[in-house]
Amino acid sequence: MTDEIEILAGAVRAGDRRALARAITLVESAREDHRAKADRLLEVLADSERQALRIGLSGTPGVGKSTFIEAFGCMLTEQGLRVAVLAVDPSSARTGGSILGDKTRMERLARDPKAFIRPSPSQTQLGGVARRTRDAVALCEAAGFDIVLIETVGVGQSETIVADMSDLFVLLIAPAGGDELQGVKRGIMEIADLILVNKADGALKQVATRTVADYAGALRLLRKREGDPEGYPKAMPVSAVEGAGLSEAWAAMSELAEFRRDTGFWRARRAAQARHWFEDEVRQGLLRRLQEDPEAEAAMDALGHEVAEGRRAPGAAASDVLARLGGSD
Repeated sequence: MTDEIEILAGAVRAGDRRALARAITLVESAREDHRAKADRLLEVLADSERQALRIGLSGTPGVGKSTFIEAFGCMLTEQGLRVAVLAVDPSSARTGGSILGDKTRMERLARDPKAFIRPSPSQTQLGGVARRTRDAVALCEAAGFDIVLIETVGVGQSETIVADMSDLFVLLIAPAGGDELQGVKRGIMEIADLILVNKADGALKQVATRTVADYAGALRLLRKREGDPEGYPKAMPVSAVEGAGLSEAWAAMSELAEFRRDTGFWRARRAAQARHWFEDEVRQGLLRRLQEDPEAEAAMDALGHEVAEGRRAPGAAASDVLARLGGSD
């Protein structure tokens, strides 16, 4: 297994796109033997000093995320930068199926030799980000990409999970009236580094200008955050169709990223994220052990009935299950 993994790791480091695609497929697999290989691969690549700028991007359906990413990505590749796009598609809660249509919506970027697009099903994970997306980000970094764009599903309180795997978080919104501001969750507003009002062109240009002003005012009311220079977070207008505002948005992202690197906030944020995902893996592993242990599963079912009938308190019943798991060793 070691030889196979080291060969794959070497190909990923060399920027082999097919090898990168195989590696991402491996880390996304739920098979136990694949998980062991994926963990080994990530360990081998963990010593890589390559670091991409990780940009999380979220927005409501129909706001033009795919159009923006294609226009923005093409602008970056024209500057000589290598761009990876991890586009998470919504999965059906009933069948688990996913359309995975982002690649077809980004034809121009998909053909660019400096770009790599990987659509992945969200697998109904909280936050709209596939659980293994963070591993895919690490693989893209090891492959030498300069920018990794993480597109998440929809906008809601749970979408804040993207902040735990990105260096910058960008919220894309459409031009709208003043009351639309109330529809955006405060949690999203508090973690957004940049709010981009898309479709600022044609008849909507004036509306977009007003929307930018509305959000700029709302952002000024929020408490100043650690790691932000003066003037951030900020709201800006862009037009993915016309390409207007894209270079200004990139300049703002670059300025903020550079400030965070210089102040040490970047390193501290990444360290905290790594710790967060380690603890998450432990929690997920404990859950898998519960699901794979017949006795624990039977106990959960029995205690679940007692809780549903009001004969046991949820906390006490959960403690019983965890005690059984701890004694299984």
